[in-house]
Amino acid sequence: MTSFLFIFLLIIAVISVASYYLRRVHVPGVVTAMLIGIVVSKYSIFLPSNFDLIDHLNRLIGGNYPTIRIYSVLDALGQLGLIFLMALAGMDVSLRLLRAAKRAVITLSVFTFALPAAMGYCVYSLFYPDDTLGKWVAASLFASHSIDLVLPVIRELKIAATRFGVAVLTATIVTDVSSLVLFAVCVQLQRRNLLEDFSANVGGISLFDHFNTAPLGNGFIPLFVALVLLFIVLALWLVPKVAKHITEQVSAADDLRLTFFLVVVLAVVFIGEVVGVSPIVGAFIAGMAIVQAPGFHDHGRMIFKKMEGIGYGLIIPITFFNIGLQTDLRILGTAWSNVNIVLAVVGGLVASKILSGYLAMWLSGFSKRKALCAGLMTVPQLSATIAAAEVAKQMQIIPPEFFNAIIVLSIVTTIPTPSAVKWLIVKSKIKFDTADNEVIPLARDLVPDGEAAVKN
Repeated sequence: MTSFLFIFLLIIAVISVASYYLRRVHVPGVVTAMLIGIVVSKYSIFLPSNFDLIDHLNRLIGGNYPTIRIYSVLDALGQLGLIFLMALAGMDVSLRLLRAAKRAVITLSVFTFALPAAMGYCVYSLFYPDDTLGKWVAASLFASHSIDLVLPVIRELKIAATRFGVAVLTATIVTDVSSLVLFAVCVQLQRRNLLEDFSANVGGISLFDHFNTAPLGNGFIPLFVALVLLFIVLALWLVPKVAKHITEQVSAADDLRLTFFLVVVLAVVFIGEVVGVSPIVGAFIAGMAIVQAPGFHDHGRMIFKKMEGIGYGLIIPITFFNIGLQTDLRILGTAWSNVNIVLAVVGGLVASKILSGYLAMWLSGFSKRKALCAGLMTVPQLSATIAAAEVAKQMQIIPPEFFNAIIVLSIVTTIPTPSAVKWLIVKSKIKFDTADNEVIPLARDLVPDGEAAVKN
């Protein structure tokens, strides 16, 4: 056990030091953790072939804790980190923002979901034309946004209460939820496919894993979608009531409140899995539901900050480190077709995101420069995309080559985009207090206070 503690301490220390310095060049901490995982991975292109650094360290210090168990613990912490990550992302939003800037929100939501989803479907079809389920997963991955990077930029620019800020933020929420629902359907269909193969071990707790859905035929998909929507509605209605009761019974300074909120999040995730909803979807919905509780913005931000501290200070970095450990960039050099996948994924997503955001905001009455800003803000792919891609890879819905392309996509789009948006605004002297960006009084009260953004 001592060997595991030493290796765990070393991992956290390296991630902390590297994040401190890379943050100065606008590299998010989670990306830093993922890059470190890629560097020290046994699939690394930076270390000798088949060299397992973690196993080497374990033997060097004479630990009697098996290396395979170290990887198992890191994997378990990584899965818990995914739940923390998505719950925090959900807690950063408010459904009441949908009332503001309706035209821009609807237009941006439709465009930034449909066009990237279509592009993802087409890109995947180029390389895997017979994999229908993989095409829809690719569509959901392309359609998702990164609210944990959009929100910090909007807040730093102090435009969260403008029509522009509300439109971009709320459309990000709507598109994220839509892409996660599509992803949940794909995951459940894959579970159904695995159940038909009696040699496959699904190992799930979903109700659909324990009885034959074949007689439902084509009616299975609308039935499952209806069940998912019912789960979301009930969670958004019931969780705030439970959270309100907890708030009334336990003082804001009592750590027991944090324990209760964690129980609520994990309970929603568990019930979602029983229904057939992926844990990342359930965690996101749980976060969205908790933030709707009466009085949350008065006292609940303390809970958010505590969860944020635990998540980003310890568990979430391990999640992205673990993803890096499983990323094999050597695949890129094994065949030219793999490089083509990366180029197609990165080029297709960036082009579709910028175009969809630009068209939607321009049609909503914004200037072309502001429309271009909105398009750029939708480009970064981080938390939801990587989390979904990780689940899809584990369930064998997408091949390793496409998963690695998504990892490269995340790195390429996450690091430069925030800086590019700021540069465009400064260079073009864009003002957000003009007629097409009037301040919305409602939004002033609804945007969460404090720095609730993803840690850089």
